[in-house]
Amino acid sequence: MLVLLPPSEGKAASGRGAPLKPESLSLPGLAQARAAVLDTLVELSVADEEKARVVLGLSEGLRGEIAKNVELRTAGTRPAGEIYTGVLYDALDLASLDTAARRRAGKSLLVFSGLWGAVRVGDRIPSYRCSMGVKLPGLGALGAYWRTPMAEVMPEAAGDGLVLDLRSSAYAAAWKPKGEVAERTASVRVLHSQLVDGVEKRSVVSHFNKATKGRMVRDLLRSGAAPKGPAELVGVLRDLGYAVEAEAPARAGRSWELDVVVTEIH
Repeated sequence: MLVLLPPSEGKAASGRGAPLKPESLSLPGLAQARAAVLDTLVELSVADEEKARVVLGLSEGLRGEIAKNVELRTAGTRPAGEIYTGVLYDALDLASLDTAARRRAGKSLLVFSGLWGAVRVGDRIPSYRCSMGVKLPGLGALGAYWRTPMAEVMPEAAGDGLVLDLRSSAYAAAWKPKGEVAERTASVRVLHSQLVDGVEKRSVVSHFNKATKGRMVRDLLRSGAAPKGPAELVGVLRDLGYAVEAEAPARAGRSWELDVVVTEIH
């Protein structure tokens, strides 16, 4: 099983470990594309702080985030699973998993990134600021930039098992499963169900959407379940206590869409 995750906008501080070693990152087929983004981002951040702030879409209060990009080549690193924070990663809580579950996380979790393309949670990276929606000078919109290199490496990364896609739309733009890979891919939407004047209303709640996805991945890792495809995943999630609605795609070469329905927001 390969689980595709979005990163978090906010990130923990860089670690005290050795500086970035690009050659050590997973998915080495992305090395050339990563180098281009890294060079451009560092150059932008060093040359013109105000321009960098505008390009990166940062508020005045987040201007200090640019310093992270200035130091990308020299800052200490830590595992990506520690760098990424926020609602989904708080709910996932990798640090508290037992040894077997952490081992599964290292093999199955892949975090998409505007800077790195995608990394595994054990890859050592520095803290940075660069979302997939950014348009970098000379490279353009990163969602489009990453499509060609990701199309080359992701089919192999996906292997022959289930692909569980939990990415937000901005990060999903960097790679869309096709053909046979799509047929064993399941994307998940979390819906909040509540009664309003006796009528059920469903809505997407961003915070709870992320928290539920984090808890769901955690439960899958702890269970040791290894569903081979979307239909089997539905059964596993229901066994874990999730209310899941799903229909097989109407046509070949399409991915499954699963709705996880919740009645409480926390």
